[in-house]
Amino acid sequence: MAKIQCNVISYTLRRTVDITVTIPTPTFPAIFGMGVKDGEKARHTPKEKYPVLYLLHGMGNNNQQWTGYTNVEMYAEEQQIVVVNLAGENRFYMEQFGDDFFTFVSEELPDFITGTFPVSERPEDTYIAGLSMGGFGTLLHAMSHPEKYCAFGVFSAGGKGLDPNQSIVPLEAMPEERIPWNLIELNAEKGIAFPKGYLAIGTEDHGYEGCKATYELLKEKGADVTWDEIEGYGHEWRFWDIEVEKFLKWLPRTDAYAKDGPRQI
Repeated sequence: MAKIQCNVISYTLRRTVDITVTIPTPTFPAIFGMGVKDGEKARHTPKEKYPVLYLLHGMGNNNQQWTGYTNVEMYAEEQQIVVVNLAGENRFYMEQFGDDFFTFVSEELPDFITGTFPVSERPEDTYIAGLSMGGFGTLLHAMSHPEKYCAFGVFSAGGKGLDPNQSIVPLEAMPEERIPWNLIELNAEKGIAFPKGYLAIGTEDHGYEGCKATYELLKEKGADVTWDEIEGYGHEWRFWDIEVEKFLKWLPRTDAYAKDGPRQI
């Protein structure tokens, strides 16, 4: 993978934002002719634009934790997908403390990524996922703009039924349109199709009941959702490393790279 660290001037936030973009590149096996078709050679020009996963961090993290604490670079290289991490601060990926991270994530970030890198703009090639606070942000954006994403992943994020006081942003202080569980019900009432969902949490995680409640709500409202829990894990990076690999393999994909199957690295 090529890991590119970007410091971008945001026209939404009116300041710079740190972003990490991880892009598939020729592997060492490919350089030496292994795992490639006869006559092919290693090159940096992709055969078509890559699918993309916007991968959101949790509270207190930044754009570097996902690539620092997990093997997401290796998993993404194997699956040939671009992964984008942004420094979302503690803003829950919405309007908080004077920063409009909701518009930044939903509008400006895809504009920058697809305009700068060989990344597909098609909704069927676009995915979003996150852990903890990033799981909340994922659900918020996937339910606010279900037409933008093929699938979403929520890791270790609480939900309806979780004590709001465990969050830095209590539910009662949020606008109605920024509460994901309200949006789930509203989309169902309007007959809006949900992206496919993947929810996962460790059985020892403090947010287990809330996350399971979110899964049950999505299922009740007709969403195509997958549930995964692992015995004995809490709110921890070892769990998220396991789940991000599972999620990348689970993703519903129709791009040319998916047809090639996992890549040898």
